[in-house]
Amino acid sequence: MNIEYHFPTPIYIKDLPNVVQLNQYLEQQILKWKQNDPKGHNRTNVNGWHSTTDMNQKEEYNILTKELFDVQDEIFKKEFLDLKPVLGNMWANINYPGGFNRPHLHPNSLFSGVYWIKTPVKSGNLMLYDPRPGVQMVMPNRKKEKYLLPAYVWREVHYEPVAGRIIMFPAWLWHEVKPNESNDTRISVSFNFLQRP
Repeated sequence: MNIEYHFPTPIYIKDLPNVVQLNQYLEQQILKWKQNDPKGHNRTNVNGWHSTTDMNQKEEYNILTKELFDVQDEIFKKEFLDLKPVLGNMWANINYPGGFNRPHLHPNSLFSGVYWIKTPVKSGNLMLYDPRPGVQMVMPNRKKEKYLLPAYVWREVHYEPVAGRIIMFPAWLWHEVKPNESNDTRISVSFNFLQRP
């Protein structure tokens, strides 16, 4: 029997090298930003702080936006996309103990993603869900074998946050952040890329 796999959902992952100093710098800048705007914005965040979405226009974060553009340029080449990527918006997230982000997607964008800055153990996994609407109609029982099931039968993917890691995925993919079960804050940056018109 031949098997063909169509309509894949690519998830792009890149670990930046030597990020200790970068993440210390970004953490200081974000905490300073939060001091100046303690209320922040309320979007999908629960028990957390969400900055304004103009982070990509602030010079102090240029070092991170450059890294994000490098990854997005790679993705554009891999997906044979024409024109150039545009960083539509970008924002900081601080999830306190117990904090999480409700399931959502990012309309009017091409790729969305996260960069993790501070990630205590058990600080909340990123969850990505099977985007096919019809697949939720049946949840078949799978054999409980000792080996791992192949990725093409998964209905969700769990990514444990890792400081210095960038994950990018199609903006139409439903995702959420599970509760921060640590006793410390979790700090990340989220963003949306578009294609230059």
